Amino acid sequence: MPYSNARIKITNLRLRTYIGFNEEEKVKQQDIVINAEIHYPAGEAFASDQVDQALNYKVITKKIIRHVEEGRFLLLEKLVADVVAICSENPSVELARVTIDKPHALRFADSVSLTLEYAKHSALKEAG
Repeated sequence: MPYSNARIKITNLRLRTYIGFNEEEKVKQQDIVINAEIHYPAGEAFASDQVDQALNYKVITKKIIRHVEEGRFLLLEKLVADVVAICSENPSVELARVTIDKPHALRFADSVSLTLEYAKHSALKEAG
């Protein structure tokens, strides 16, 4: 049976980091919420049931946690781009989409979020 890409979803990963350029933001960690989706061809994993044929979401999540918790970011754009890069490190990744929310960024809003996406073949699609 043919399968399309597998989709790994990391949902509501809640972390704290230094994010922002205001003086208060530079000295006090803030809550962020990360949602990531990673697409990769998993046909070999389906067929073999072998761990080394699958994308290891635990390894990816630990890298994200380490990077976010140890980092300092002026812009949400930089943080999201870094997490997208971590999610798309493996050469088999076809697409990685990351949204990061700053729940306390605006006084009268639940959250502010930014989404970025990596698509392996997007440059080819745009040129054609």
